[in-house]
Amino acid sequence: MEVSEARRLRELEEENARLKRLVADQVIDIQPEGSERKKWQAPCKRRRRWN
Repeated sequence: MEVSEARRLRELEEENARLKRLVADQVIDIQPEGSERKKWQAPCKRRRRWN
């Protein structure tokens, strides 16, 4: 991986994190008043069952 590719990857990862925070904030803002606000949690990864 070249330096320019690594730099671009880092920029995209930072932008992705910023957008995720923005979406989480919007979800909190659109919840109806009076409802209990829960902390946002990332979804759990599915566990594989080995037979």
